[in-house]
Amino acid sequence: MASEPDVPTTAADLRRQLAAGLETDGWLRSPEWRAAVEAVPRHRFIPRFYRESQAPGVTTWEPVTPETVGKEDWLRLVYSDETWMTQFDGRDIDWADPKPISNAVPTSSSTLPSLVIRMLEDLDVHAGMNVLEIGTGTGYSTALMCHRLGSEAVTSIETDEGVARRAREALARSGYLPDLVVGDGRAGHLDGAPYDRLIATCGFRNIPPAWLEQVRPGGVILTTLRGWMRSLGLIKLIVTGDSASGWFSEDEPSFMIARQQDAPESLGMVPGPDEGTKRKAEYGPKVLTSSGSGFMAQLAAPDARFFSMPVDGGPVSTFVLDGVTDSFAVLAPTDSGWEVRQGGRRRLWDAVESAVATWEEHGSPSTAAFGMTASRDAQVIWLGSPNGPQWPLPSS
Repeated sequence: MASEPDVPTTAADLRRQLAAGLETDGWLRSPEWRAAVEAVPRHRFIPRFYRESQAPGVTTWEPVTPETVGKEDWLRLVYSDETWMTQFDGRDIDWADPKPISNAVPTSSSTLPSLVIRMLEDLDVHAGMNVLEIGTGTGYSTALMCHRLGSEAVTSIETDEGVARRAREALARSGYLPDLVVGDGRAGHLDGAPYDRLIATCGFRNIPPAWLEQVRPGGVILTTLRGWMRSLGLIKLIVTGDSASGWFSEDEPSFMIARQQDAPESLGMVPGPDEGTKRKAEYGPKVLTSSGSGFMAQLAAPDARFFSMPVDGGPVSTFVLDGVTDSFAVLAPTDSGWEVRQGGRRRLWDAVESAVATWEEHGSPSTAAFGMTASRDAQVIWLGSPNGPQWPLPSS
């Protein structure tokens, strides 16, 4: 019978292996962050978690604990470069008798270490700086920053009291005592301002004005922007006075949207079969889900969501609904392509097609060709330069 692993020794070995892998893959670029990865015990921050089941059918999550899989496999999973779920639908899990979970939305997780480290490297911190983190989550990334900068330099905000409590306990057990705040991350934390750096580990529809006020001029805001249809991606902004500007990264990493900015449950009214006006569609619904065109669709229809379903027993149609303006677009297949039926205050599909066409005219670039300017009064994403094509972000 195999002996039980010595958890501290095995975990330390696995941390060194994780750090080496992150360095080989190019995510870990500095000795200071490598030391943090090798020191911070991730297993204290995710002692139990859920992973997606490989079984066919509806998406199901299965619990992973030292008891369910054994200590060795549990530790190996903890220190793999994976995101592990720790909460669903905003409700605490009964770990006394954990069960598989289906038909649920993940609401808290421990993000894959490569993305955590990539963002911390991009944050460009130096000794003596103070950092505001939006979204404490399990506290693992908070601990990495505490190790790098000292606990006194780190303030972290978490909206969920239960999640915050568990993070606080794990941080204390690991020897870190940052300033932890339970509240709405959009408001920042004025008591610790001004900050040299702000990093958000959940997605936001725009840059909250409080962040612009609480980060000192020359400071950095690093966050993911996202809409109700998809993530827009990671953006790094430099604060200058009462505004900030910067560029998106090459790829489109995605975080859960901040709970205060999640879409309303109602999609809006599904249009009747005779509502709206019809025309031939230049693009079909695939533009909503493809990488570059999906980015453009989200910019063009920031308050919309979409779904697909068969209509009257016929072929599958795609519905794009904007509950803010009560506008809609319905895409239906035809023998020669797609037909769109639109109505409401905005011609949603006209806006989507115009944005996608602009993107194609500029060579279908990656998100790295896009930047953003944010002030209290207006926030716009632009292509190529602040004088290029622009799309406003929603104001709330």
